[in-house]
Formats: sequence, structure tokens, C-alpha cells
Amino acid sequence: MTTPKLRKWDSAEHLKTDEDMAAYLEACLQESGDDAAFIAKALGNIARAKGMTQLSKDTGLGRESLYKALSGEGNPSFATILKVTHALGLKFQVHRL
Repeated sequence: MTTPKLRKWDSAEHLKTDEDMAAYLEACLQESGDDAAFIAKALGNIARAKGMTQLSKDTGLGRESLYKALSGEGNPSFATILKVTHALGLKFQVHRL
């Protein structure tokens, strides 16, 4: 009997369209509660799906800085989050609870 080969799940591999990316971010926002790192990681997954090099050019931020800030381990400023969402063609909307 052979042992199946497993690999770590990577959300970025499954984000193919802009609609997929928007739906993914919306779902992450709903699930995150007040976990800002969760949202930063979700944006990082979207950024990797779109292409970190292009995102770096569009935001004026270094690739390494983006990888760190959007890893879920970093602590990006709100200005960075806004630059990234804008460059990805995404925006936040506010609704009353």
C-alpha cells in the first residue's frame, strides 16, 4: 500500500478570476471577527494569485515588504491595506450591523 502524497493547501492557486478574489475576501471578512492578521493573510493570498511583482509596481511598495506585511505575521498599516486593495481592484463597503 502506498502512502498518498499530500501538500499544503494554497488558496492563491484557486483564485482565478476577479469575482473569485472578491468573493474570497468577502468571506474572509465575514469569518475573521476582529482578527486583522487573518484579513492581511487573505489579501496576501489574493496578491499572490494576481502577481506580487505587478502589485509591487502598482502600489510603489517593495515585493519583500508586501510579502511580509501580507503574510499574516506582519502588521501592515491601514495605508498599506488601502493601497493594496485599490491596486487589486477591490474596495471596502460599510453596512450597518
